Amino acid sequence: MSTSKIGIAIAAPSGRAPDNDALLQGVRRLEQQGFLVHNYYDDDKRFQRFGGTDEWRLAQLNAAAADPQVQVVVALRGSYGMSRLLPQIDFNKMADSGKLFVGYSDFTAFQMALHRQTGRISFAGPMMCDDFIRPEPVEYTLRQFWDCLRGPVHAVCGAVAEGGSDNPPVEVRGKLWGGNLAMLVSLLGTPYFQALEGGICFIEDISEHPYRVERMVLQLFYAGAFDGQQALVLGDFSGYKLGPMDNGYDFEAMLAYLRERLPIPVLTGLPFGHIKERATLPYGGMAHLKSDARGFDLTVSDYPTL
Repeated sequence: MSTSKIGIAIAAPSGRAPDNDALLQGVRRLEQQGFLVHNYYDDDKRFQRFGGTDEWRLAQLNAAAADPQVQVVVALRGSYGMSRLLPQIDFNKMADSGKLFVGYSDFTAFQMALHRQTGRISFAGPMMCDDFIRPEPVEYTLRQFWDCLRGPVHAVCGAVAEGGSDNPPVEVRGKLWGGNLAMLVSLLGTPYFQALEGGICFIEDISEHPYRVERMVLQLFYAGAFDGQQALVLGDFSGYKLGPMDNGYDFEAMLAYLRERLPIPVLTGLPFGHIKERATLPYGGMAHLKSDARGFDLTVSDYPTL
């Protein structure tokens, strides 16, 4: 894929850059690879934990969407901040720009709201910090990203543990939606939440104890978010600590309980979340999910490409 005509915009709708020097090195690396990079983040304008005031972060998004030289808008990072901007974002303007918006974690709120209000597909994928600034780039993550954006069909294989997969046998089709579990739950009851009809939902989170994961999944279930869904696919849920009071209640126990309670298949092994090797997933694309004892394959089509 030729990179000489691809314009990438960097915008910070959420957190600020932990290391601005590393960010600038990442920008230079992309430029050396032939990309045209427009960095709308200004570290001098950072505010508290955010990549600027609410007004400045919104201005970054608007400028990136309006830039005629840009095809891809990549979020600087996640953390927190998108929820503050949702009422002020002109999602029709975002959709009409034709840009491919990319991010995950806190960016989940943008993706769901964009699709809810316009039907526009975006991408759960890498962000500048830290995917594009690592001293040693992660080949899988970047290959997934560019392969997905090139299209027209994108494939992701589920990880298989030693001895095979414990996933139920499934073959379903539906629109792919989901993202960070805490962000999904935070949008319930708002004008921005939408469970795609007949869809395939994927979730991930970081530093959430299994009981919190269970509680949030049950909240989605009780709210009707899984009604008519084809499957729930779990990505990475790491970074938590168990304690003596858990008394055998761990992630596997939680998973077994959810599989008993939920009316849809629950699969694990999706390489997505706060991990180095991360798949890129078109939010709203048409997905074909097939699993057996060897693992699972997820193929996505019908989404915008470069």
